[in-house]
Formats: sequence, C-alpha cells, structure tokens
Amino acid sequence: MANLFLSDLDLSRYYRWWKRASPEAPALVVCDEQGLPVWQADDLVSAQLAAGIPALHTAGLTWHFEGGGLSLGQLADGQALAFRPVDASGRFIGWLVIPWQEQETTSAMDALAEALDDLATAMAEELQLKTDLDGMTAELAERYDELHLVYGVDEQVRRHGSQEVVIQSLLTSCANHLDVDVVAFVRPNKNQCISAMALSQPIHNLDLVLVEMRGDLYRFVQATRDSVVMNDMTDARRAYIFTDMPYKILACPVRCETHIDAMLVLLNHRHKPDFSNSDRRLADVLASQLTRLVQAMSMVQQLSDFTRQMADALVEAVEAKDPYTRGHSERVHHLSMEIGRAMDIRDKDLENLYWGSLLHDVGKIGIPDAVLCKPARLTPDEYAFIMVHPERSYEILRHIEYLADAVPGARHHQEKWDGTGYPHGLKGERIPLHARIIAVADTYDSITSSRAYRAGRPHEDAMREIDRVSGTQLDPAVVAVFRQICDTHPAPEWMSRFNIRRAPANAAPASLAAKHG
Repeated sequence: MANLFLSDLDLSRYYRWWKRASPEAPALVVCDEQGLPVWQADDLVSAQLAAGIPALHTAGLTWHFEGGGLSLGQLADGQALAFRPVDASGRFIGWLVIPWQEQETTSAMDALAEALDDLATAMAEELQLKTDLDGMTAELAERYDELHLVYGVDEQVRRHGSQEVVIQSLLTSCANHLDVDVVAFVRPNKNQCISAMALSQPIHNLDLVLVEMRGDLYRFVQATRDSVVMNDMTDARRAYIFTDMPYKILACPVRCETHIDAMLVLLNHRHKPDFSNSDRRLADVLASQLTRLVQAMSMVQQLSDFTRQMADALVEAVEAKDPYTRGHSERVHHLSMEIGRAMDIRDKDLENLYWGSLLHDVGKIGIPDAVLCKPARLTPDEYAFIMVHPERSYEILRHIEYLADAVPGARHHQEKWDGTGYPHGLKGERIPLHARIIAVADTYDSITSSRAYRAGRPHEDAMREIDRVSGTQLDPAVVAVFRQICDTHPAPEWMSRFNIRRAPANAAPASLAAKHG
C-alpha cells in the first residue's frame, strides 16, 4: 500500500471549508502520526499552538487514541487543546488539533467534535481515493508495458485492418512462394478458416475440402501435437483422415500457450511433387509465426478489453458519487466521437479523442461528495474544488504512456475560446482541438441531462445556448459541425438513445440556468 501523508493534501483548502462550515470555528493545526505539526492556519493562535505542541510531545503526551470523541491536553502555558485522530485505510496517520476553552458547554463540544469528524473523514477519503487511483494507474501502466512488447503486430493489424487480413496476407505469400495449390489457417473452435490459393488445377470441391480440414484432420493433429505429412494416396491414415480426398497434405499445429488452438494446412494436387522435409520445416516456421501472431493478437485484444474495462471502472467510480451524472461520460464520449468523425479525424488521432473524451471527468473522483452532489449553488470555495478536476484528470492519466496524446483533451476541456476558462486560460486555437470538441459535447449534455439542482432541458434550448456562447466559450467551427450533425434528417439515433427531450413546436424558449460540466 502506498504511504499516506496528510501533508500530501491541500490543507489550506480544507481549512477554508472548515471555517465556512462553522464561522466560529477555532484555529487549526494538523500534526503527523508522531504528534508533530505539519501544517497550521495563518493566525496567531494557530502559530502559538504549533509552537507549543512539540514541547508537549517531548514532555510525554500520549498521542495514542482509544475510543471515540475528542481527547484533551494542555500546553506549558496552560492553553487547553483538543485533538482528533485521522485514520485512512485502517491506519492512523495524524491529528487535527484545536484550542479548547474549559468553559464551553457540552453541546458546543459535541458540535466541534462532529465538525472535526467530518473534516477528518473528508481528508481520509481523499487520501484513500489517491491511493486507489495510484494503484489503478500503476496497473494500467504495467499493462501498457506488456502491450509495447506486441506493438509491431498491433501496428500490422492497424495497417491491414483485421486479424483475418493479416493472416490472409501471410497465407497468400506462402502459397505463391512455395507454389502450393491451397494454404489454409484452420481454427475450428473460433469457426475460422482462412485460405489462399495458387492453383495449378481447379479444385471443384474446395468448400468440402475446407470443411473436412476442420474435422478428423484437425483432431488428429490436435491429438499427435505434431506435423502430419501424407503424400501417398495409399497411406493407411487416409482411411480415417481426409477420406476420398485425392490431395497431398501437410498439416502443422498452431499452438496457443499449452494447447493446440489451430493448424496450418498445405494442400497440393497429386501430379505435383511430394511435400519434402524442407517443405515441412518451412511450414513449421510459418506455423510458429502464426502461433506468435495469434498469441500476440490475443494479447492485444485482451489488453484492449482490459483498458476499456479499467477506463469504465474509473468512469463508474466517478459517476457512482453522483447519480445525477450517471452516463455523462459515456454520452460526452459518444458525441465527441460523432463530432470527430464529422471533422475527418482518423486513426490514432481519433483513438486519442476516444480516450480523452471517455476519461475527461475522471479527476472528479477526488472531489468530496458533499461538494460534488450538493443540490444548491456552490460557494466560491466549493467551486474551487470543482475547478481542479481537469488537473486531477491530468495527474491520474499522465503516468500512462499510451494515453499521452489523449491527456490534453481531458486536461483542457474547461478552457474557453475567449481565454477565460481554466486551468490555464488558453485562448482560441491554443486550446487543443480535442478539448474544444469535448467542450461542445460536455456543454450539450450538461444542459440536456438532469442534475440535482434542475431538470434537463430540451435539445432546442441546448442548441440556442450553444449558439449564444459560440465564439466566447466554444469554438465556432466545432459548434458549426455539431449543428450539422444535429440538423440531419432523420434525427441522429443517439437523441432517442440518450432520451434527449424535444421542445414542442412553437414553444417559447426556456431560460437556462445550467451549471455546465
């Protein structure tokens, strides 16, 4: 488990929250597990506490906490203090310390104890989330290190389009160079049979031949775990393998880990030369290449599936905190991809948009529930929590090399075209294109989906608002593309799938009070 330290948090932000929740709240000092101050509020009382606590610690105050509520102590100058432990992941990590007035009532003590409990719980939750995210990020990075090992095969798949095309290309090359009538890759458990031909004479029953390959011949190779050569038409094995098929056969196993997953079959007419030991060795080499290809492509698919599952888990972790935003990331992702394709974004660039849009809000996982799910308008300090989520997304995703080019879209989707956005105040085309696309999709979904503080608005209201902020908040070129998508007839299928409301004909525009994001 990663080390957990209270000093890793922005404690001044928690203190502002503490003061806002209880305007009469006293000064605050945060101590580590040894009882030594690591942070203090910027006021005289806090400074005096911080100065006196180390002496108290040296004098032998027992900082071990047992039971609930507050524990009390006293500084050398007589100042009473109360301290509350902070535990994260079942481990004690420090103290919250406040001055204490002996004359305060039991109810006042209870109120302060409850407020400190809330503060300690929020700190512990953020540290736990940070630990969990660090672990998930490390696992993703490790998986992509594995993916790098099969990068060459992955690039070939991308270039040719599919596993079948890659294998087809290899088989065609083999048929031509070895002068073989038929070369086939047979994988019965996947219902897969890919073949290439360089026929010296027609094979009128080719479909039946390919079907026969999947039966007794495959089972024989699977059982013997070795190559099979049958040149002689009187070979005794023909009684139960390839019965009544007058062709010379060379079949080699294609392994997947420890089992035979497929086989490579070379087939010639009878008038052609026998398959030689040299042919067998070449076929074994090709079968080994196919073995590596199948294994590598299987790993690519598994890693791709794992990556999407991990991404979905991160998104689910965010959306589980606020039921009103459930599905938001998926909808923004879908709309972003629609815009990207309409803008002719392709290949790796489109894949970067895929990941950036799907994970654009992952940084919200570190925002306290009390802020993220608040039904009322946020205070300036609470909104400050929200504003850090793009940078949190960056901190989470930047360790994954594979996603390096996808991160800018997530990091800058809250920038505005006129330069008044955050986190860096980028303006115009200095904002990454992917971020500008995500911003339009994010704005649309924020207006049309329901939130804790308002119901979702119709599509027409959303488009009026998007037109209004085009050129100030949003990129006009991206807005124009999105409008073209929405104005198609019939309406895009995602409108019904995402339950987008449509305003009745001649309905008056509704006022918008959207809190985008």
